[in-house]
Amino acid sequence: MAKASSRTSALQARAIETLWRSLAGRRLATLWRLARLIGPLVRRFSRREREVTEANLAQVYPEQGAADRRRLTGESLTHSAATMLEIGFAWMGEPDRVEASIVAVHGRELLDEARAEGRGVIVLAPHFGNWEVLNFWLSSHFPFTAMYEPPKIAELDAVTRAGRERMGASLVPTNPRGVAALLKALKRSEAIGILPDQEPDWGSGVFAPFFGRPAYTATLLPKLVARTEARVVTGVARRIPGRGFEIHFLPADARVYVPDEAESATGVNACVEAAIALDPAQYQWEYKRYRKVIQEQEGHPEQRRLRMY
Repeated sequence: MAKASSRTSALQARAIETLWRSLAGRRLATLWRLARLIGPLVRRFSRREREVTEANLAQVYPEQGAADRRRLTGESLTHSAATMLEIGFAWMGEPDRVEASIVAVHGRELLDEARAEGRGVIVLAPHFGNWEVLNFWLSSHFPFTAMYEPPKIAELDAVTRAGRERMGASLVPTNPRGVAALLKALKRSEAIGILPDQEPDWGSGVFAPFFGRPAYTATLLPKLVARTEARVVTGVARRIPGRGFEIHFLPADARVYVPDEAESATGVNACVEAAIALDPAQYQWEYKRYRKVIQEQEGHPEQRRLRMY
């Protein structure tokens, strides 16, 4: 059984890598056309992605009518399909082509000013637009370190590492050794990347409002800020369908600098909300951001009934 599972994983990895390599040289307009074909199919046939997306959108945009929610669900799943199709482009495409696809960079001065003052920069990079293109740009222009967790399909680890590191990024593990590496990078006035919208393990976060509902949010940020006086910005690569990307760096919500973990986490979620406001369809709404509930932490007997998913 284990051998069969291993063979299946290896075949899956080989097929995915082959697909990415075959798409690496394609025009972005072609990839977007493919995404527009795939997105509606995902919406129709992938019940999990459709239902989680719709549940999240009902939570964050309660004023939306059913028709608008269905439309936004379809648009979001199309953008998610585009991100997956564009991975080969971001990781394996000619660097000059990837650089040329970035048609504008807004807010770069936030990073330049901080580094000129001898401060490191913490980039909060939510799952919006194409975060692999953001990684490409950051590692092309700054000494850049990011935490890295191996993919679920272990055989994709090598290609994932190669893609993210090819422009000079340093990947560190999601453990105390990785945190120490982030601190050292910040003290050298470098840039680091953190995923602010991934639900952490129990004990590594606090509940803080995200679009009005408590979401379990990592508390790594206030620890890094307190020890380094780094500047915090939000960074995203917003897709211009079929044409390229615009990089946006946004000033962080002031609460991210507060030592209190719950207050800082509230600021982090506000940063993610501000990025989403650029184009809600480009956020990865199919992620179960509200999986954990406070009642689970409290051992409430009705915790299962109170879960959103």
